[in-house]
Amino acid sequence: MLSRVADSIYWLNRYIERAENIARFIDVNLNLLLDSPIGVTQQWEPLVLTTGDLPLFKERYGEATAENVIRFLTFDSNYSNSILSCLNSARNNARSVREIISSEMWQQVNAFYFMVKEAAQADSPGQLPEFFSEVKLASHLFAGITNATMTHNEGWHFGQIGRLLERADKTSRILDVKYFILLPSVKDVGTTLDDLQWIALLRSASAYEMYRKQGLHRITPMSVAKFLVLEREFPRSMRFCIQQAERSLHEITGTPIGTWCNPAERTLGRLRSDLDYLTIDEIVHVGLHEFLDSLQQRMNEVGKNVFETFFALEPANR
Repeated sequence: MLSRVADSIYWLNRYIERAENIARFIDVNLNLLLDSPIGVTQQWEPLVLTTGDLPLFKERYGEATAENVIRFLTFDSNYSNSILSCLNSARNNARSVREIISSEMWQQVNAFYFMVKEAAQADSPGQLPEFFSEVKLASHLFAGITNATMTHNEGWHFGQIGRLLERADKTSRILDVKYFILLPSVKDVGTTLDDLQWIALLRSASAYEMYRKQGLHRITPMSVAKFLVLEREFPRSMRFCIQQAERSLHEITGTPIGTWCNPAERTLGRLRSDLDYLTIDEIVHVGLHEFLDSLQQRMNEVGKNVFETFFALEPANR
């Protein structure tokens, strides 16, 4: 497969997943606004802070109000990681490989993009919870169409790697926002507000029902972190995403799992192995925020190695 084609399919899926996860990210605070007995407007700035783009936001918008943050993360076409920009990039990548992907995939990307673009051009985006539900549903529909209409060859596996690495990264960021920044005060730990925030976090990851079905009736920070980081079978947990991404990578290279022949396999294999043998007590001992920060850096390294191994064009020897 041409590196250009593999790169486009990888980023097509990654951008679609990013758009969905930004919607989930914002949904954390929208759920808190609906459920919390007190105002939580001061909690919008952390959402921008965790993107690493707070200085850019401050320059363009100033105060981190709900309206400004939602506009920046959702509809700002000049911000490369907004939902609208992600879908524009996904659409451009899909257009460049239309001969490789199915027509149904192209139609869904196109419809998804124009749905968000129309909402951005409207005077009011309407009911925000419903809008973000539509964004998540459109992303799920694209993933389902991809699985049902695209041959599960190298291209499909590159798409899987992009989607899964993005999902693991964003799940870690959603968890980090709640644990490290979101709670207004230490005195609120263990209160009704604290419980509401952990429930909102689980719902934002579509994890609340599956968490309950594990027999985990109490909502505690350690049990939620364990579920979202280490659960082997939940499709949005970090461990599951890394495991499945590694399987797709080895399907592409043909190298047996447990061995490696390039830096991408080595870094991803080491990360998967560490998660396989890690316990929640060890994570808490290190510090959840510190662990998640390190995990994000390691996933960035995996993404860098995937690019350099498969997508980067090396200059011809002269």
